[in-house]
Amino acid sequence: MVAESGGPEDQKPQSDEARSAFAPPAGTMQPVSPPEEDHPTSEFALPTGVQAESAQSGAGGSSGGSSNSDTLTSAFTPPSTYRAQQSPPAFTPAQGIPMVKLTKEAPWQDRMRTMLRMPVTERPAAESIQRTDDDTGPAVPRVLDLTLRIGELLLAGGEGAEDVEAAMFAVTRSYGLDRSEPTVTFTLLSISHQPSLVDDPVTASRTVRRRGTDYTRLAAVFRLVDDITSEDTEVSLEEAYRRLAEIRRNRHPYPGWVLTAAAGLLAGSASVLVGGGVLVFLVAAAGAMLGDRLAWLCAGRGLPEFYQFTVAAMPPAAMGVALTLTHSTDIRPSAVITGGLFALLPGRALVAGVQDGLTGYYITASARLLEVMYFFIGIVAGVLIILYLGLQLGAELNPEARFTPYNEPVVQILASMALSLAFAVLLQQERSTVLAVTLNGGVAWIVFGAMARTGQISPVAATAVAAGLVGLFGQLFSRYRFHSSLPYITAAIGPLLPGSATYFGLLGVAQNELDTGLASLSTAVATALAIAIGVNLGSEISRLFMGLPGAVGGASRRAAKRTRGF
Repeated sequence: MVAESGGPEDQKPQSDEARSAFAPPAGTMQPVSPPEEDHPTSEFALPTGVQAESAQSGAGGSSGGSSNSDTLTSAFTPPSTYRAQQSPPAFTPAQGIPMVKLTKEAPWQDRMRTMLRMPVTERPAAESIQRTDDDTGPAVPRVLDLTLRIGELLLAGGEGAEDVEAAMFAVTRSYGLDRSEPTVTFTLLSISHQPSLVDDPVTASRTVRRRGTDYTRLAAVFRLVDDITSEDTEVSLEEAYRRLAEIRRNRHPYPGWVLTAAAGLLAGSASVLVGGGVLVFLVAAAGAMLGDRLAWLCAGRGLPEFYQFTVAAMPPAAMGVALTLTHSTDIRPSAVITGGLFALLPGRALVAGVQDGLTGYYITASARLLEVMYFFIGIVAGVLIILYLGLQLGAELNPEARFTPYNEPVVQILASMALSLAFAVLLQQERSTVLAVTLNGGVAWIVFGAMARTGQISPVAATAVAAGLVGLFGQLFSRYRFHSSLPYITAAIGPLLPGSATYFGLLGVAQNELDTGLASLSTAVATALAIAIGVNLGSEISRLFMGLPGAVGGASRRAAKRTRGF
């Protein structure tokens, strides 16, 4: 018997397969309310008769009467106009997101430094520069791997932790990964990317096992990051990998014999700075070159750097003790030993360690400073062994015989410039940067000599001011060339290193005059800290005068990491 009501069941077949367990039996009255449609709907579906607005319609436009009830949707389904490269922010804070003006004319280092110092909730969404072929977004694992490899080269080359994080952040944002967080420590790099609040994060890490001094390679990596972050240059992932492989394969710009000659020139120039003559120059250069060759021999046998520094410090000290045993009055043994110490003091690692500490990266700073301490102890051990042997042989080493005043300023300035030139070669800098860093080192020595010798100001204070100028000029040079500031700073601080204070402190300890020796070593430590703090302060001052990106409306520039310890 067929139901008399004109419901939708009149058109359906009466087979058993068409009925469900909830179908009313034949012969009963059907409910008055309309039955459930064939397609289920969610609680977010629009009621029947209400027209949904089209996401692509113009102002005031609407769709042609289609209902959202025809499609199975979810609260987490992205809209039809969603693009992986232009994804919306994860959330909006209650106070809103302040408008941030990222000046395109500013180098990527300054733009990314500004972004890193912002809270996560205030960072603007990424403006994707390097596009992909489709709309599926970039290959996240490959972008993270490329970012880690770039960060590894920068950190292994001696770059500061904040600049390494800025470079990693710039690469990920350029490829559309805006919600990424890099982390840099002394030997470990890691980066995490979370597409949204409901997606699983992707994390990758890389360990830095080998370190090397090659500022040419460092400059090439900076150029690669600059091209990746530039809107005018198309750098795909494959192209970035190819250029990175070329950077790794490139040989050093200077052969080994040039590096050995540069070590001799550095030691000889340093001996002239402390009052030595032509013969002292030659003897100090010979001792430094012999120490450099011995250090290369130890490195080839796999000995740690601690023993390499210990062995390299012995030949200059032995040269000085040998000159003392000859009872020659024309040669100053102290100048020979001091010149050899100048070529070994780890000024590069010291500046990087103090810079990381001042910018809030305390773990990396502690590790760098601990490395500097080990290098310094190795130098102390090598010099003390030779000094003890010299005292046993009857060498008359007088810690009270200080250096003569600087009566020839022109010679001193030329020696300081030659020292900076040799230091730049040892750091494997590009030939185009050698002249600038040489002039920067000469300016540093002029300022130090004018304040400490002519003005009778404290040598530590004079060193800090001279190092501040080095940092200021180095930052200006780097911004002009869009390079790292290290090639323009590290070699220029060479003439300011505390070689003489270190020697007299070690001599006092060797002769059991601990008060005099420890006081001189304290002066050396204070001078080294003055160099590092002065370089960092000069760099920060330079950024105050440059048009850096920041919040619109004249908001104050953010400090690094923490403020006043809170």
